[in-house]
Amino acid sequence: MRAARLIKMVLLLQARPSMTAAELARELEVSERTVARDVLSLSEAGVPVYADRGRAGGYRLIGGYRTRLTGLGRSEAEALFLSGVPSALREMGLADAASAARLKVSAALLPELRDAATGVAQRFHLDAPAWYQEPETPALLPEIADAVWGDRKLTARYLRKDTEVERELEPYGLVLKAGVWYLAARTQGDYRVYRIDRFTSVTVAERDHASRHEHAGPKNDGAEETGDRFRFTRDTSFDLPAFWAERAAQFTRSILREEATLRLSASGVRQLPYVTERTAAHEAIARARSEAGPDEQGRLTVTLAVESADVAYAQLLALGPEAEILAPAELRARFATAAHRTAALYT
Repeated sequence: MRAARLIKMVLLLQARPSMTAAELARELEVSERTVARDVLSLSEAGVPVYADRGRAGGYRLIGGYRTRLTGLGRSEAEALFLSGVPSALREMGLADAASAARLKVSAALLPELRDAATGVAQRFHLDAPAWYQEPETPALLPEIADAVWGDRKLTARYLRKDTEVERELEPYGLVLKAGVWYLAARTQGDYRVYRIDRFTSVTVAERDHASRHEHAGPKNDGAEETGDRFRFTRDTSFDLPAFWAERAAQFTRSILREEATLRLSASGVRQLPYVTERTAAHEAIARARSEAGPDEQGRLTVTLAVESADVAYAQLLALGPEAEILAPAELRARFATAAHRTAALYT
């Protein structure tokens, strides 16, 4: 445990010019006293850690010290190779860069760990698209990904319902959800989400001739593009996973505008989360159990948030006789008609 912490401390100091004891303690989840002891241990082991005194002081590595990756254990090496998503990298135009990075990491590993890449590939595969859907890569994705990596402004035209609109965007991040690509971007000070397959054209802000032909990928060469008025300054407080989780929850709530009341058998209660929006189903079941509970026949009456009567009809038909629609009346009538037509088929 301590050895892993010491390796992490060295890697943190390699990545940053200097870190205070408080910053290291927070990253390593230990006390500042433990940080001081670990720094002393590293110094005794020959790692050149220097302590700057004073209010603006901290710890730093001197002499351009770099460590090799020979401290990686098997589980760490396998997790490293597992972190890539081949299909997503390929669609963003980063497959070659990712392959080169994996080769470099493999070359730096101990000989007995160099099979980690192939071992992981044979034990885990991510198939991002949903079932019964052919994955389609948006043609403009590589260009948008390039803008995201380079923090470059872009002008996008996209379809909003039946109207094509144009926006100036600061592209913050990409999200792949069930085979569909989304862009999180800031426009006019507000963060929004756009489906990339609805973009009709994208113009990335120009760059100098040398960098224009670079391969897409993370840009760390700020010296080449300093003073570039076409780049934007990222808000360091922006958290893409947290932003996406919040917007996804908002989207789910926004589309569930109507309600349906239904009486479920025990089997229907178990199946409901698999045929409708899962969170809404669980909330409806929990609320019904706490308010009234099952009746004498063991059936539970729930009020379920649904997108529309049409969507509810299509989804709840899958429950068959395990659900009785009570309201709204129009939806109950549609189910009664469907039941009579089904019964007639089997008469």
